[in-house]
Amino acid sequence: MRGQPHQAGHRGAPQGTDEPFAAFVNSVPKYVVSSTLTGADWENTTVVSGDVVAEIEKIKVGTDRDIALSGSATLVRWLLANGLLDELNLLVHPIVVGHGRRLFEDTATHPLRLVRQETFTTGVLHVAYAPAEDVRGD
Repeated sequence: MRGQPHQAGHRGAPQGTDEPFAAFVNSVPKYVVSSTLTGADWENTTVVSGDVVAEIEKIKVGTDRDIALSGSATLVRWLLANGLLDELNLLVHPIVVGHGRRLFEDTATHPLRLVRQETFTTGVLHVAYAPAEDVRGD
């Protein structure tokens, strides 16, 4: 799943290539959340629009596989705010950049619980979080 701006930069893996990952990416279902697109030209891509919450709930119920999202901070924030994000996977790289956009800038507080963690030999941390139960007891 991805947002429309991120989708615009990824028009599909090259057709006719013998790269296994390209064949995989072209074959799996893809969903683009957009209020402006009416169609998509990448193989196996569906545009999600209108009542996006209901449409994503249908997609989640209709698949027994994980739905991954890459590269759309705006969509991640929206999914979290609407209770549609089951797990948040982050890669933390050992570098301080000092500028750029924040992933959770100007958002409400969403308590999370750590599901798993892994440290790679490069020093990159992979952390996975799930929404926590209401920690206030409300």
